[in-house]
Amino acid sequence: MRFQTIPAPHFNLEKTLCSGQVFHWTPHGRGFVGAISENLVYVEQAGASIRLPAEHAKLVAHYLALDHPLPAILQTFPDDPVIRVAMEFAQGLRIIRQPPWECLAAFLSSPLKQVRQIQAISLAIRKRFGRRLRRGEFEAFSYPRPEELAEIRLEKLLECKLGFRARNLLASAKMVASGGVDLEALRHCSAEEARRVLCELPGVGEKIANCVLLFAYERLDAVPIDVWIGRVLNEVYFAGRAKVPLRELKSFSAKYFGPYAGYAQQYLFHHWRLTYRRRA
Repeated sequence: MRFQTIPAPHFNLEKTLCSGQVFHWTPHGRGFVGAISENLVYVEQAGASIRLPAEHAKLVAHYLALDHPLPAILQTFPDDPVIRVAMEFAQGLRIIRQPPWECLAAFLSSPLKQVRQIQAISLAIRKRFGRRLRRGEFEAFSYPRPEELAEIRLEKLLECKLGFRARNLLASAKMVASGGVDLEALRHCSAEEARRVLCELPGVGEKIANCVLLFAYERLDAVPIDVWIGRVLNEVYFAGRAKVPLRELKSFSAKYFGPYAGYAQQYLFHHWRLTYRRRA
């Protein structure tokens, strides 16, 4: 395997891959190993560059969104101390471009689960039902395609500790495999239409739909409001108010954080998830 080093300014590999937007990359040596679709990839940070297999340079650069003008994006955020601290904590974190089915399936496995548990589920499904990818010392597993997962018996999926999520994942795989939902076609829809279609899938509500819009379709204004983002908004921006309606939280986030609200959300999520209990 021939390696190549490519520029990656304003980028932090560990923060990007461990920020709760993707769940299957595992530490290996000085870097991480994982799969992009069915491509085995090893990547490591080398200062303001990354080192990776030469054959996958363009694929990985696109996946890691190295073309996002990150300094310009961050300048659009409001000037308040909460987002400033989150920006410093998550410096170099980028919103990556995931394959839509893999992203959707991962977040269908996420309700009421912590990031570490979602990672365990994702890796269990990949190892049990995906394709083994191996080259030299590197090994990873692809995620089973919708048509492959649709043929798996429910009791086999339950062995991956999915619980009630297994039925939704299986039913969604069947809808996608049958053409009932065309995930590629959603790239050409408005965000509102794509969100509506995604919410037709079993187990997909607005939060999961917004995760898929943000992390797979590059709709950088999408804001998934989970427990952590709800906590930030309620404790900081709506302090003193009780039971702020979800629609008001969504409206505030879109207006306050602007066209890159999804990036602001991810920086806040990463910071608060990792520091909230320590600060408390």
